[in-house]
Amino acid sequence: MDIKNFCEKYSIDRRGTNSLKWDMLDKRYGDKDLIPMWVADMEFKTPEVVVEAMKQRIEHGVFGYAYVPDSYYTSFINWEKNQHNYEVNKKWMRFSTGVVVALYSFVNAYTNPGDSVIIITPVYYPFHDAVIDTGRKLITSELINTSGVYTIDFENFEKDIIKNHVKLFIQCSPHNPVGRVWTQEELDKVLSICKKHNVLVASDEIHQDIIIGQNIQIPAAIVSGGKYADNLITVTAPSKTFNLAGLLSCNIIISNQEIRAKYDIYSKTTNQAAVNIIGLTAAEAAYNHGKEWVDSLLNVIRHNYNHVKERLSEEAPKLIITPLEGTYLVWIDLRGYIDPNETKAFIQDKCRLAVDFGEWFSKDCKGFVRLNMATNPKFVEKAVDNIIKNINSL
Repeated sequence: MDIKNFCEKYSIDRRGTNSLKWDMLDKRYGDKDLIPMWVADMEFKTPEVVVEAMKQRIEHGVFGYAYVPDSYYTSFINWEKNQHNYEVNKKWMRFSTGVVVALYSFVNAYTNPGDSVIIITPVYYPFHDAVIDTGRKLITSELINTSGVYTIDFENFEKDIIKNHVKLFIQCSPHNPVGRVWTQEELDKVLSICKKHNVLVASDEIHQDIIIGQNIQIPAAIVSGGKYADNLITVTAPSKTFNLAGLLSCNIIISNQEIRAKYDIYSKTTNQAAVNIIGLTAAEAAYNHGKEWVDSLLNVIRHNYNHVKERLSEEAPKLIITPLEGTYLVWIDLRGYIDPNETKAFIQDKCRLAVDFGEWFSKDCKGFVRLNMATNPKFVEKAVDNIIKNINSL
């Protein structure tokens, strides 16, 4: 489906629907009239087949205790195989109400209070919270920023692990907010360092299906023929791919029996909730029949990103726009025009945008912003117009 038809069919006004993104602007930013370009969900309805599957479930009228059916396992296993060449075994799978919840569980299950957990920054701010909130020692390894292109500082990463006796690495792949889709070589290096020093890896691959550039998304579990699979946990969800975040469903994959058993023991003490029957129903339908919708969505995201890149590069060339390889989140360095301390005043008060600010992802990223491209192009066009207009008025 082309961009125009996709937007006409699936774009939706989310105001007045208890939308965090739209209806909490006043509480979050103190201004209800901003253009919301922040939290990572969309202004697009989920695929029709997903809605129909939920309607059938709802029309049954009973929402009692449920279990995960074989058909769900099959749908997810087929999706991973077909989309990512990752062959998942049913017995490896566990479930959570969300990736962030899962990350907190991993920190608690595999480390003790006071242990060191490392993350590569700038990175999604709940990674920081999952370590700090649980009483662990947060170790941050900053990415190398070369004119907006981000790479891993492997030498410092390994030094930090050794110096702090790190127990767990929480990986982001693709990386939010800098949009990197890590190559086989990069993944091999970082995973080999972790294996060498007995550091367990929890790989958040929630954006695995949102690939915009040329790099191929490689699940951590199949890097270099799968030689690191016994030292990691993978967590994914249908939420980013199909705009299902509110249905609280995510997949945990643990192929190592000992690591899986340890997670099961921990879960017995903290995670006794029944599965979300509506979330499972929606995800199964999406994995079985949502590929065409995703392909059309990716065209919209690419269009929006290209619009941002082309117009801002032409009209405001001192802005540094990080190449978007994966995720639907564009990372922009405003410091060529704006004092980092004035970022909020410029972006929010003048440009009238609600964004995620750089310092939320790393203390070293004040003056950066993250913009959400999974939205109707009209919002992206307005955001770009506002940025250009206000830069020109400086």
